[in-house]
Amino acid sequence: YMVAFLASDQASFITGQILTVDGGLIMQ
Repeated sequence: YMVAFLASDQASFITGQILTVDGGLIMQ
């Protein structure tokens, strides 16, 4: 799911948004 966005260069800005929500939530 997330891997698809991470692998997509066009979704680079979208990846940042997801990482901020998903990753940020887990990391914090």
